Amino acid sequence: MRITLNVWRQKNTNAAGAMKRYEVPNVSPDMSFLEMLDVLNEELIEKKDADGPVTFEHDCREGICGSCGFMIDGLAHGGNERTTVCQLHMRHFKDGDDLVLEPWRATAFPVLRDLMVDRSAFDRIIASGGYVSVSTGSAPDGNAIAIRKLDSDLAMDNAQCIGCGACVAACPNASASLFTSAKIAHLGHLPQGQPERLERAKKMVDQMNNELFGSCTNIGECEAVCPKGIRIESIALMNRDYSKASMMERPSTGDLGFG
Repeated sequence: MRITLNVWRQKNTNAAGAMKRYEVPNVSPDMSFLEMLDVLNEELIEKKDADGPVTFEHDCREGICGSCGFMIDGLAHGGNERTTVCQLHMRHFKDGDDLVLEPWRATAFPVLRDLMVDRSAFDRIIASGGYVSVSTGSAPDGNAIAIRKLDSDLAMDNAQCIGCGACVAACPNASASLFTSAKIAHLGHLPQGQPERLERAKKMVDQMNNELFGSCTNIGECEAVCPKGIRIESIALMNRDYSKASMMERPSTGDLGFG
């Protein structure tokens, strides 16, 4: 297979970026997308290309770490259902295809170089409240705390979020609501997460807003591109808990002088 790539090249966050065209011949259908980029980069290094190899983030290459995401022809991770870029194989493309590769586009995800963006905003959202700080004692026996199967299933479903950022990139508003709600919900469905449930939602949503992510308008693109199938129902749970927490912070009528 011969594949043509139009790749976004940008030296750093403050530099102007532009598309650059590359021909990649002899692509095996069995290659992953990242392996195909590895081949391209080897050629660029050998040719001592002025722009150097294409920078993209990766780690596990098993769809677990969430680091490899970028846009392929305007679709996060390439558009295959529940598939990250590292799991996407070239057999899904045709000989002669002309592909456009771009980084995630969001104010909260500044481009570091080429296809790699700074996703540390996600880390700050988790650090603001995505944990259990109350004492839960030593590890109990597996069946000591009764948890409904529905709750345990929902907690595990949301815990699958790998923080790749595809939900933000696909959302027209660049909202991080699906990511944030998943991190809130996977603790909120368990007994250990109940003491700080409302406080957690308030802190994490406030931090999400401080990071300049957009607002959720229930378009649903986030759910469609999520490689782990996180459902937008989690956003409803997050909004409910945030509203409760905000109401609890409001002063009483006595404090306002109404009796």
